[in-house]
Amino acid sequence: MDKAVVLNCLQETGLVPVLRAESVEKAMALAVAVAAGGVNVLEVTMTVPGAMEVIRRLVKEQPEILVGAGTVLDAETARICMLEGAQFVVSPALNLKTIEMCHRYSVAVLPGALTPTEVVTAWEAGADVVKVFPAGAMGGAKYLASLKGPLPQVKMIPTGGVSLASAAEFLRAGAFALGVGSDLVDAKAMAAGKPEVVTETARKYMQIVREFRGAGAAA
Repeated sequence: MDKAVVLNCLQETGLVPVLRAESVEKAMALAVAVAAGGVNVLEVTMTVPGAMEVIRRLVKEQPEILVGAGTVLDAETARICMLEGAQFVVSPALNLKTIEMCHRYSVAVLPGALTPTEVVTAWEAGADVVKVFPAGAMGGAKYLASLKGPLPQVKMIPTGGVSLASAAEFLRAGAFALGVGSDLVDAKAMAAGKPEVVTETARKYMQIVREFRGAGAAA
């Protein structure tokens, strides 16, 4: 998929669920539950045992989902993820060689950064979107707004501290999309045999995004 199409899909969906699970099968079940709620983007973290298999299976079995690789810490891992079909690469930190590798193969790259210096460094190195992490620990949406003030040209995805209660505030602060972890990708609900809880939460997030976009269009 063309990188521009990938980035457009990320922005239109407005949500990047961060999938963490204890096994391949649990990860696949979570992915299905999230997708049932209308979310067509998913980030599979490298902390999932068998993460490469999860990416490979999702690409093959769930072609409607835009599959990305998360917690990618180096260029070598990024390349392996691309070969398995990952259509975007996310990291919690800034690694310039990973950005270079993604550019080489025209794959969207979302490195992590926190301070203004790190954000600018990532942007100058060619980050397509900067993952602001951990956003919640730095003050949440107010911190994102503080970054966007002098850096409106940098696309940012806040991750860490994003919840149903704070999602709209993050969007108003200028988020390109929202990185959402356990508040949506609820392993406990899945363990209790309640995938519908995850699906319903996904629907609620998508409703928040739609309402925000609708309010912007009306304005």
